[in-house]
Amino acid sequence: MTPTGTMQLSTPTDREIVVTRTFNAPRTLVFDAFTKPELLKRWLFGPGGWALEVCEVDLRVGGTYRYVWRNSKGVEMGMGGIHREVVPPERIVATQLFDQDWTGGEAVGTLVFTEHEGRTTITNTLLYSSREVRDAVLKTPMDKGMGAGYDRLEAMLPSLQTQGATR
Repeated sequence: MTPTGTMQLSTPTDREIVVTRTFNAPRTLVFDAFTKPELLKRWLFGPGGWALEVCEVDLRVGGTYRYVWRNSKGVEMGMGGIHREVVPPERIVATQLFDQDWTGGEAVGTLVFTEHEGRTTITNTLLYSSREVRDAVLKTPMDKGMGAGYDRLEAMLPSLQTQGATR
C-alpha cells in the first residue's frame, strides 16, 4: 500500500484499485456526505480550481447518478453510472463511465463504510476492464484529486456533526 496523506491506495489484483481512508465521524454521517448532492458539492471536486457543477443522485438500485466538474478555464469532465446495490449506510455498488471515455469502458465501484469506535473507514474498490486500463488510471493524478477531496471532507465533517446532519 502506498499512503497518500491519510488515504491509502493498493492494487490487489491486476484490474483493481482499492482506496481506503478513515474519517473521524460516524458512518451515517460519512454515508450522507457520499450520497447527498448538497454535501457532495462541498468536497468532491478534486484539486483546486475545479468545482462540481452538476451533482445528481438517485440513490436506489437501478437509480442513476451524474457528476460534471468544471475547472477555472471552463474545461468540463463528466461521468455517471447506475446503482447496482445500495445498502445504507454500509455499501454502494455502482457503474462508472466518463463522458470522454478514456478508461476503456464501464468500471464498477464498490464503496464500503465500516465504523469502529465512532470512526468510519471507507474502502473504495474500483474494478476496471483490463490491467492496461487500471495502469493508465494509476498514471493520472487521481490520487491527488481524491486525496484533496477526502481532506476537504475530513475538514467538513465536524461542522456537520454539530449541525446534526445525520439521518
